[in-house]
Amino acid sequence: MEDLFIIRKGACTLRRCPHIFRAMRTDDDDSFLIKPDPGDPRLTRKVEGVDQSGQALITSVTVERPLTLFLNGQEIVTMMTIGDYPEYLALGYLLNQNMLLHDDKITAIDFDADIDTIVVRTKRKTDYEEKLKKKTLTSGCAQGTVFGDVMESFEKKTLPTDVEIRTSWLYALIKRINTQPSLYLEAGAIHGCALALGGKPLLYMEDVGRHNAVDKIAGYMFRENMTGEDKIFYTTGRLTSEMVIKTVQMGIPILVSRSGFTAWGVDLARQVGLTLIGRARGRRFIALAGAERIVHDVPIEDD
Repeated sequence: MEDLFIIRKGACTLRRCPHIFRAMRTDDDDSFLIKPDPGDPRLTRKVEGVDQSGQALITSVTVERPLTLFLNGQEIVTMMTIGDYPEYLALGYLLNQNMLLHDDKITAIDFDADIDTIVVRTKRKTDYEEKLKKKTLTSGCAQGTVFGDVMESFEKKTLPTDVEIRTSWLYALIKRINTQPSLYLEAGAIHGCALALGGKPLLYMEDVGRHNAVDKIAGYMFRENMTGEDKIFYTTGRLTSEMVIKTVQMGIPILVSRSGFTAWGVDLARQVGLTLIGRARGRRFIALAGAERIVHDVPIEDD
């Protein structure tokens, strides 16, 4: 893949922008490649208020801001986002909407924070005027969108069958995510998504909409040529049709959530053979699709 560039008041390479990668791994004992940075001052602000007894307080609230995405010369969408990792969000969104192909050559990514705009430029000419007319607003908070032809390609997707998820991995992943410092713990009003290999989380992204957090991970995977067939995807959000579609788009065979299911999400997961695990808290969970991948290697009553 060709090198990508971020342009903000001048040019700098993606790998040299310190504000983009301040959350990267800093020690060898941490398995995360990217994780939340609740101390980033861009992502929260202090607001005065009162508590239930009328006492004055100051609390952190999550910042959301618009980001308008262009593909070459065409405006695609304006997203509400916390604003970190705009290049991954842009790439992941386009990938999960089938507007960016996995063999596309990216010639540049131009991000302008002053006007909240990001432009992805490709070697291939693109025109999605007709596609943009046919869209479905999803149940995702912060207004998710799925375009019509995504469902057409979804029906042709296949997932690997020779993978497993051990309950020991699942319990370790849940514990790690729940104890990880995050914007959710700092300010709330946020969803988190993680990509894991076995019981070790590799990527952890947060945003006001779970679809944005998913897209950031998809964008990172594309940028780093990371495949999904041996990975586990974890989300704090509901297991809706949108979450299932995006997980399958990334080629990931296992989707886990601490939240519940929608009927269409379950139907779609069963259609393509996705392992769908919900209500995962502590050592309790429910699997409504793809249970044959689960290996019960830890008794539920053990510590």
